[in-house]
Amino acid sequence: MSETVVHSTPIRVRYAHTDKMGIVYNGNYLMFFEIGRTELLRASGLPYAELEREGFLLPVLEAHVVYHKPARYDEMLDIITTYEPKVSPVLTMSYDIRRGDDAIVSGFTKHAFVDAISFRPVRPPRSFLTTMHRS
Repeated sequence: MSETVVHSTPIRVRYAHTDKMGIVYNGNYLMFFEIGRTELLRASGLPYAELEREGFLLPVLEAHVVYHKPARYDEMLDIITTYEPKVSPVLTMSYDIRRGDDAIVSGFTKHAFVDAISFRPVRPPRSFLTTMHRS
């Protein structure tokens, strides 16, 4: 059975991430999810850029975000990204964004592998399966 992959990425809230109320704009959490996802892949030994060089893309099919508490300018947050390997054409990543013990945002994204030229769905590449589905 493959093991769950978890990676934590620290990020400092920049002024550009905030809205007029001085808190992180809600849509920016999807960007934080992307940061967590790409850093999880990099830390696992398969940078997203390598998947692109191999001719694969991972468009988002679905995104879900739950807002728990606001985050403000200059705070340090941790983006905790989780991938549970499953035999499925849809790849799901889960996210917990935390400030210390405080849950700020949680959610998930679902993706499909597609061919970079035709944009047609394809099976996950061997490099992904080998890297992310280690026993």
